[in-house]
Amino acid sequence: MKPFDYSLDYARLDLRAHPELYAVGRGEQGVLMAEPYKSEILPHWRFKTPEEAVESSEKIYAMFLAYKAADDFVGMDMARKFLQMGFTRARRYANHKSGRKYAAPGGEELPDRYDPVKAQSAAIFKKKWDEARTDAEYLAMKRRHRERYEENAT
Repeated sequence: MKPFDYSLDYARLDLRAHPELYAVGRGEQGVLMAEPYKSEILPHWRFKTPEEAVESSEKIYAMFLAYKAADDFVGMDMARKFLQMGFTRARRYANHKSGRKYAAPGGEELPDRYDPVKAQSAAIFKKKWDEARTDAEYLAMKRRHRERYEENAT
């Protein structure tokens, strides 16, 4: 597996035109960098309330399906990453009111303060993230992308 390449100039790079430069990486890597997808998806990403989470996760999942219909794996993977990030960020705010897990970089972990509203938002995103990451066509496209662009990369 090729690691996500943080050295590329993502602000100027159109990954729709150059999918060969996209590496899936791990988890949410590159989610706030890869264009034009970041600019397309980010305006719809909200998790503050369960109502916002429902609207946001459904819109982003619809985008995932539209990218799939367009045979755009990079778009699918970016939508998947935004769904994952909706889950992880809502969980973090469910556990830590400030959204910060640590008092300072390298510092001690802040105490948990459970917020059931944010936990509900996280569960909403988790459901859509699970749908996206287990989609059979997504998995096949991910395998093909890695075989074509990542397996033999140095």
